Amino acid sequence: MEYLHAMVRVSDLDASLRFYCDGLGLKEIRRIDNEAGRFTLVFLASPDDLARGGFSGEERPMPAGLPCVELTWNWDEAGYDGGRNFGHLAWRVKDIYALCAHLQGMGYVIARPPRDGRMAFVRSPDAISIELLQAGDALPPAEPWASMGNTGSW
Repeated sequence: MEYLHAMVRVSDLDASLRFYCDGLGLKEIRRIDNEAGRFTLVFLASPDDLARGGFSGEERPMPAGLPCVELTWNWDEAGYDGGRNFGHLAWRVKDIYALCAHLQGMGYVIARPPRDGRMAFVRSPDAISIELLQAGDALPPAEPWASMGNTGSW
């Protein structure tokens, strides 16, 4: 068995790319626009996964074994309800506090702050839960995260 990707449907491709690329730091590695089917597929991978596998991001087709997220934008879709029915996507990060501060500075709500220096949740523009896990040992508790409560669901 070979892992290929996780797919999430998005209602606004530009807003989603801002979140996943500018916010989380993922890189677009492939895009497919299908005029007949009226949809766009965008495949994203983390820079660390690209580097670890020796991939440049220019390979066609995508390299086997590269963990990816596929954003599916159906051009005529009016919107999707919920988002929680997907579950969540998870990434291990180098500095959970820095990434949460970066996302918060972009206007995203940290639904479950990294109070323990180890785990946080944030939601994408389509309400997909994104779990962030600190690489290695948990960071020492730090403000403003240590005393921050949860916001909404995650």
